[in-house]
Amino acid sequence: MSRDGVKDDVLEVNFDGLVGPTHNYAGLAHGNVASMRHGGLASNPREAALQGLAKMKSLMDAGYAQGVLPPQQRPDLGALRSLGFAGSNAEVLARAGREAPQILRAVCSASSMWTANAATITPSPDAPDGRVHFTPANLQSSFHRYLEPETTGRVLAAIFRDPAHFAHHSALPATPAFSDEGAANHTRLCGDHGEPGVHLYVYGRQAFGGERGPQRYPARQTLEASQAIARQHGLTDAQTVFAQQHPEAIDAGVFHNDVIAVGNGPVLLYHEMAFLDEEQTLDALRSRMATPLIPVRVPSEAISLEEAVSTYLFNSQLLTNPGGDMTLVVPGECQENETVWRAIQDLLLAGHNPIGEILVKDVKQSMRNGGGPACLRLRVALSAQERGALGGRVLLDEGLHAELVAWVERHYRDRLTPDDLADPQLAEETLAALDELTRLLGIGNVYPFQLAT
Repeated sequence: MSRDGVKDDVLEVNFDGLVGPTHNYAGLAHGNVASMRHGGLASNPREAALQGLAKMKSLMDAGYAQGVLPPQQRPDLGALRSLGFAGSNAEVLARAGREAPQILRAVCSASSMWTANAATITPSPDAPDGRVHFTPANLQSSFHRYLEPETTGRVLAAIFRDPAHFAHHSALPATPAFSDEGAANHTRLCGDHGEPGVHLYVYGRQAFGGERGPQRYPARQTLEASQAIARQHGLTDAQTVFAQQHPEAIDAGVFHNDVIAVGNGPVLLYHEMAFLDEEQTLDALRSRMATPLIPVRVPSEAISLEEAVSTYLFNSQLLTNPGGDMTLVVPGECQENETVWRAIQDLLLAGHNPIGEILVKDVKQSMRNGGGPACLRLRVALSAQERGALGGRVLLDEGLHAELVAWVERHYRDRLTPDDLADPQLAEETLAALDELTRLLGIGNVYPFQLAT
């Protein structure tokens, strides 16, 4: 049902990405402090996937709408062959392992587990054609992530397949000028999820023009990319705010805006160093929002930039409850840090804002690679009709959760080092697992190895 442009039956569905069987600590992400710190260590793919599924189930059990997305095909054997490695799969992997181990690590990267990077979404209450719009992120800032958009696009099209409800756009040109990192730099603010919202796009640099930029680490999102996505989705100036990320935050390891700010409904929880021009950003949001903005500002005196990065407080999920209050889902590292945990109690739970509950989740396998609870999910606001039009079996329930846990336990290793990535048996195990997963989810053939046969 609708009333005055408001869809009463819209729910925000969090689609979490399954951690893939080649989850490893290759240390590939320059500017991601946790990723660089843990590069070369042994990982536990099985534990990582089960931690993610446990988080999904706990939120499902609490009454939140929860979906699941499959991982990418890894290793990307096609990428290796395009770079001149020839022969059988075993020969390709062996030669890459000998001659180019960093490239091998890249094509086995598990960065797709952080589904917030996968795409940018505009829900139907905001789009001029009344459909949900999707643009896969080009992720061109690093080779191991540049490999993802084609499969991401196929996966999204297989799930959100009804053209009456869903519109899919091509990823932006994979050039530095249009560097796009997806929903990690995009926040929709509104009253209820079914009400028209305002879209906050945060960028690190301008490709054409010069504002102050970071000096130590690269800025991954450009203003031009954010503007292009807004145009693709038909958004107007009255629906959009473009704000520059603070360069000092990027240089401290805040490679995406969702490491320093999180929004939900009318609430924007942010560190004082999130935006280069804090007041201008807030004023622009206030002038466009129909519902009063509720800014929740965390000063540096309470939590330093370094503490924000090490605990990923702002990379938490902020969820709306039926009564209108909100729950913040934080990684366990927040509770382990005395300063951050005290600030959570003093500033958030005791403050004048809707945040009334803190849930602590163990996602250490993800955190060691530089991703917290918010990185693991892609937010898609959907009406009841749109939820009914989804393809496949991707909305989590007790049965699907049990089947996915059993699937992980059948196929995943409990220990993986970067040297193991050249093992041809690992590639065979992974392809068999992914083939079974697409049947389990009912999404058809979406992986390159499936399309080639």
